[in-house]
Amino acid sequence: MPDATDLDTGQVKSWRSIVTLLVFVITNVIVLFPFHVPIYLPRALSNAAHDALSTFRIIPRRQKHSQRDSASPAEPPDDPADGSKLFMRFSFPMNFVTAPLIADLFLLAILAIGQTEVHDGTVGTNNIFPIDIMAFFLTLAYIAISIDASGIIRYLAFKVLQKAGKNGPRLFLYLYIFFFGLASFIGNDPIILSGTAFLAYMTRVSSNIKHPRAWIHTQFAVANIGSAILVTSNPTNLVLAGAFDIKFIHYTANIIVPVVATTVLLFPFLLWIVFPSEEEIPPKIELHELPESLRGKAKTNPNIPYVRENAEREENVHGQQGKQLSLEEIVNPFLDKGGAAFGAVIMAATLITIVALNAASQSSGEHPVYWVTLPAAFVMFCWDVAFGWIHRSDTRKIAREGRQRAIEAQEEARRTERQHSAGDAHAPSELDLTQLHSLPNEVQKPNIAYDPKGRTFDESTPDAGEDITPPASDPTASHSPRYLPDRPPSTGDVDEKGRVSADHPEHERATLESLIVDIYRWLQETFPTATAVAAHLPFALVPFALSMFVLVQALVTRGWVPVFAHGWDHWVNKTGTVGAIGGMGFLSVIMCNHGTRSQLRCI
Repeated sequence: MPDATDLDTGQVKSWRSIVTLLVFVITNVIVLFPFHVPIYLPRALSNAAHDALSTFRIIPRRQKHSQRDSASPAEPPDDPADGSKLFMRFSFPMNFVTAPLIADLFLLAILAIGQTEVHDGTVGTNNIFPIDIMAFFLTLAYIAISIDASGIIRYLAFKVLQKAGKNGPRLFLYLYIFFFGLASFIGNDPIILSGTAFLAYMTRVSSNIKHPRAWIHTQFAVANIGSAILVTSNPTNLVLAGAFDIKFIHYTANIIVPVVATTVLLFPFLLWIVFPSEEEIPPKIELHELPESLRGKAKTNPNIPYVRENAEREENVHGQQGKQLSLEEIVNPFLDKGGAAFGAVIMAATLITIVALNAASQSSGEHPVYWVTLPAAFVMFCWDVAFGWIHRSDTRKIAREGRQRAIEAQEEARRTERQHSAGDAHAPSELDLTQLHSLPNEVQKPNIAYDPKGRTFDESTPDAGEDITPPASDPTASHSPRYLPDRPPSTGDVDEKGRVSADHPEHERATLESLIVDIYRWLQETFPTATAVAAHLPFALVPFALSMFVLVQALVTRGWVPVFAHGWDHWVNKTGTVGAIGGMGFLSVIMCNHGTRSQLRCI
């Protein structure tokens, strides 16, 4: 707890304290509304850096000639005297990863914070240990996501769908209870990862659900509420329990009643007030029927490269007929029974051990929780690796066949492009969006090319307005990071021993980047589950959380937290217990929805 010197509010009048508060507020605004900052660099400098890296064979060599030079004669050549061609535009992302880190560096530069704030915000102080929390969070997340990768969550959701039948409100209730129960034990991240995809498929193959908003938003709400019951279900719970030295069993005993009450009261509010439209929750859900021939079909592990991508491409190409692929994901889901059972045992043993050790400990932090989750995650990782190695021949064969189908789809797209462009060489082709997505990059973006190793590089002379934007980080999920971005399927092959042999032109050299790409592809095809789980781990949240802890610690040392504490003390004295509970609930809801949970530590 803070000592007497920490309660001095006089230092908030200094300019460094004021700047610290402004930086904290601005950082949270940027986290809420990310954007990109354009950066213009001299073309000569950019080319020199690229050439230096390619000389050391870190990235591919820059192609010297532009497609514009060999383009249609109607297109004017680049004018060397044009000043706009002397610079290249890059876009620097300002998001939840970069903004807090830049804020910390700025405060360090103006001496608003120092070694003490950085140490206390990362290593920890006052029973709050951010590094320990991050280690616990990532290791427990590996176990939970590995369970999700086995297909068990989608399979159980399908069973819930069967139980509810076609009654819309009843299915809404059953899924509501199902997601709440799962989130109570394994946290909200696996629910969001797998449940969102399930609901998207379900609403897509329904003929009378016009929008998935009601189902997906309800899942978000109930998953976050359910994750409040156990300390281990959410890192925020661990912060609160550690800060006030609360035993895990006491935490659950005190929080379970308000959480369950909130869940019970929320459901009718969502069903009849927030989402009353029958277009969102129809009285009777009409799903397309899956042919009998596909109901007993053996499912392929979707974590194997190209399996899900080819299915989605085929679905988009075939339109309505392709909806049976989404329907097949629902009524005939993939399930690794061994992996699901082993993961459930590991998760249950981990949670029980954590609660037992915490109850037996004399003080908070005596036995860090990651001491339990780290060995458990390692055991789960060994299981995934062993399972992948045992079945490597089958997974490599499936990946090889999937890659071949992807190559054939590219060739078909090329032929379609030539047919469309044959009539009018200067008019843009009216391609189907899916075909355009599967086109080789030199067709999609004439100024950017891929080398055989999959690295994008400057093939032409981009204008000053051209945007070279690195992929933005997104923790939720949302995206599937199992595959390297902007990399088309290679025309290479994998032999029976798993060696990748890409078709590299003779003039192209192997580079560090191309070796990393090939190693990653080999890992995907040999250990699909372990690679997919590792790729889904929320690593981006680690720098975000640590940077935000440092910012909050800066508010503490600069006197702002005592100011907030005095204000809260006046409110509690005026309103009593009811006002304290209601006010804290209001502030928590506002800050969690319009800020970040790190702000709650200030309170």
